[in-house]
Amino acid sequence: MNKKIKKEILQWVGIIAVGLILYTTGLHTEVIGFAQRGILATGIMNPNVDKKDLASNDTSYPSADFGLNLVNSKGESLSLEKFRGKAIFINVWATWCPPCIAEMPNINELYNELKDDNVEFIMLSVDDSFEKAKSFSERKGYDFEIYTPNGPLPQMYHSNSIPTTYIIDAKGNLVLTHKGMGNYSTKKFTEFMRDLQ
Repeated sequence: MNKKIKKEILQWVGIIAVGLILYTTGLHTEVIGFAQRGILATGIMNPNVDKKDLASNDTSYPSADFGLNLVNSKGESLSLEKFRGKAIFINVWATWCPPCIAEMPNINELYNELKDDNVEFIMLSVDDSFEKAKSFSERKGYDFEIYTPNGPLPQMYHSNSIPTTYIIDAKGNLVLTHKGMGNYSTKKFTEFMRDLQ
């Protein structure tokens, strides 16, 4: 066998070995998520907040369903109703979802920018194991609280893709649904959230 073919076989063996190690350890999700952050940095995945003038009294938005029951990372049960009157950022995510992993650092930045405002963050894990989601959040050092559904999701929050983000204004209207990953730590989106209070 000539040296060129041997070298190519060794390269492929190395690539496959790294892939298997990443897959068996579960790190492949985080590696893919890290790579997808580059896409987020381009701005092409940013949520569109220009569709309507939210400062107006536009009544074409549907009323949000506050019947979403939750359990937080401390094991406390509560309802979305508790946050009525605040702007609410709901993000449906899972630890096995690379786009979810990609957008989490910028959601954490947005959270830290708005945590003293009248804005509530519901980071809603749909993992089979909430313990896995809690461990992931703790390991990453995210500052926001994470939740899991306590019962079925209301129809309004069903989506065929994750991550999906739902934004509710202080009047109780569902003003934005963004399917797929997005960069939420932009100045424009931060102002959008402040205008909803």
